[in-house]
Amino acid sequence: MSLHNLALIENWPVPTAAAGVVRADGTVLGTHGPTTRPFPLASVTKPLAAYAALVAYEEGAVELDEPAGPPGSTVRHLLAHTSGLAFDEHRVTAPPGERRLYSNAGFEQLGDHIAKATEIEFAEYLHQAVLAPLGMNSTSLNGSPAKDGVSTVEDLLLFAAEVQAPRLLDPRTVAEAMTVQYPGTKGVLPGYGHQNPNDWGLGFEIRDSKSPHWTGSSSSPRTFGHFGQSGTFLWVDPAAGAACVALTDRAFGPWAVEAWPPFTDAVLAELPTP
Repeated sequence: MSLHNLALIENWPVPTAAAGVVRADGTVLGTHGPTTRPFPLASVTKPLAAYAALVAYEEGAVELDEPAGPPGSTVRHLLAHTSGLAFDEHRVTAPPGERRLYSNAGFEQLGDHIAKATEIEFAEYLHQAVLAPLGMNSTSLNGSPAKDGVSTVEDLLLFAAEVQAPRLLDPRTVAEAMTVQYPGTKGVLPGYGHQNPNDWGLGFEIRDSKSPHWTGSSSSPRTFGHFGQSGTFLWVDPAAGAACVALTDRAFGPWAVEAWPPFTDAVLAELPTP
């Protein structure tokens, strides 16, 4: 079968867009656009980095609750954006665990921590732990673990299938990553303003009852994923039994706020019952 509503990306005011939908068993339900073209991911890099961090945890290289980042912070705080680090600066603006301060700096310190623990540069660790085993041969990290990934729709569909039916990790670890960390924590969701609570798992944003949001009005509260400032997103909706990836070459802005939710609703409406 093919999902005709994926063609709605043709209406987006962007030079180039590609999208795809995948089931947990790896069945690709449909794609549209240049699915082998590499796009800068911006913050869609973070779920990939988080997955590598969870592999390091399962390998025993790090513990989730060991110190990492600023004083009082742990690996878990860094993954859940509660370390207290500022958005793009390596300075502390709040005590750990108090507020959801979305932080690129936190993911950079996470990458440094894992590199030190494993004695492998983080980009190489990500390659060995996640990208190579999944066959994500067109994906690379050249710089910050927070935002400097490059990938294709084809590769991210492999990752989206893995997250739904883990082979590289124990399913219990992935379930933890999809579970709200530090419940009741409020904060700003970039591009969408203050959210109370601003729920987040381990490297994955959790939709819950957030409004406004970049997913659809029909997305289940259990939906989790990430979007990027380069005009990219990846969501997994466990209730729908599917995940969707969309990559573009236009920076996130009002166009995306307007276009993404109805697109997601159209895709969800077309999905066969899982």
